[in-house]
Amino acid sequence: MPKNLHARAPYPLTGDEQRLLFSWLPKHLAEMALFKVNTGTREGEVCGLLWAWEIDVPELQTKVFVVPKENVKNREDRLIVLNETAKAVIESRRGKHPTHVFAHNGESMTKMNNTVWQRARKEAAGQYEEELGRKVPVHFARVRVHDLKHTYGRRLRAVDVSMETRKALLGHKNGDITTHYSIAEISELLTASNRICTVKGTPSITLLRAAAA
Repeated sequence: MPKNLHARAPYPLTGDEQRLLFSWLPKHLAEMALFKVNTGTREGEVCGLLWAWEIDVPELQTKVFVVPKENVKNREDRLIVLNETAKAVIESRRGKHPTHVFAHNGESMTKMNNTVWQRARKEAAGQYEEELGRKVPVHFARVRVHDLKHTYGRRLRAVDVSMETRKALLGHKNGDITTHYSIAEISELLTASNRICTVKGTPSITLLRAAAA
């Protein structure tokens, strides 16, 4: 399919933009957004994430999720590795709903891009210049849920994660990528994803610490 030449360019968030936007989100949406910006998952993958898809990897003292291809846009099984921030989000959700990782008021969610998200980005845009000391970018005022996926990809690139590894972490369609990973391959993906958590001043860690305070 040809690219849509009129589609808006991606808008990856900076660290301070992430903190500002997430501060206006209610807790359940902020957790989903924080997970998304640390896993590169699509909106549907986050909303539909089931505990049944969680797999223990004792050799690495971690867990992963494998989303069946029937629930993935590109119709390929989707491996989701959890860096330290994403892992903390998952643990904070454990036991809150019997089937879905992310739920609100006991009900599963079908989308993140709702009126609450739209109101939060409007409020954040209104506070942008006062909080960050510069004029609000046009695209920040219309930041999309999908821009969180782009943010994750941009941060991986910024810490020199290879394109092949970025594709695997982002769940891009690629005939060479499979979820039948060896422990060594999962370890490599996990190490790469954790690199965005260990850089000094990484916004995901700052936000997580603020939420725990």
